[in-house]
Amino acid sequence: MNLDRVRAVISGGASGLGLATAARLIAGGGRVALLDVQDEAGRKAAIALGASASYHHCDVTSESDVDAAVAESAEIMGGLNVAVSCAGVATPGKLLGKDGPLPAAAFQRVININVLGTFLLDRAAAALMQSNQPDADGERGLLIHTASVAAFEGQVGQVAYATSKAAVAGMVLPLARELARFGIRVIGIAPGIFQTPMMAGLPQEAQDSLGKQVPFPPRLGRPEEYAELVAAICTNRMMNGTTVRLDGAIRMAPR
Repeated sequence: MNLDRVRAVISGGASGLGLATAARLIAGGGRVALLDVQDEAGRKAAIALGASASYHHCDVTSESDVDAAVAESAEIMGGLNVAVSCAGVATPGKLLGKDGPLPAAAFQRVININVLGTFLLDRAAAALMQSNQPDADGERGLLIHTASVAAFEGQVGQVAYATSKAAVAGMVLPLARELARFGIRVIGIAPGIFQTPMMAGLPQEAQDSLGKQVPFPPRLGRPEEYAELVAAICTNRMMNGTTVRLDGAIRMAPR
């Protein structure tokens, strides 16, 4: 679809990859709704983005929250044809850590936000997209998942995070096959090491060291580069049913 026809909901839209994606889609003429639990940051971001953006409080682990936020967003934007799942956490934890076995609640929290949150946004968005007027190719909508290279090369201490991102990637093909009859595409993006709020919590020396591990370019990825891939996926209908690595050729070591 052309970017000026995009009407997108973006979970985790108040910062990082989600906010950069919102800015890129608006620059292309689209409209966006930011879904997040960071109310102050979300409202400020929507104001900064201008009249083509709105903010909606949304806990992605709550079915009722997601359903309400998506419905409200679609009403404000005059439709919905893109959903980008950027909400996520990367809480570390070893199965057998220094304080004992990893608590089940810690594992479950990561799964709930990263996996259930993606599923609930897909569910609510696709339910509306199926009734869209199809374009010349029959397209009605697009769902974009944010996986991670950890889905393929999970490191020590990433058992919950790697599991969740493998699940997010694993959902892509079955959903693309199922939703093809409605003209709804499904794509995953697996970023490598990116400059995100989670990364910003590390000392600059640590960030620089991580960036140098990337073969080329030898630096951290920029949120705007993720956003550019989202824009390319929107405009290229043949991109469907797969997860694309966006990682500078890095392959993560065990630690």
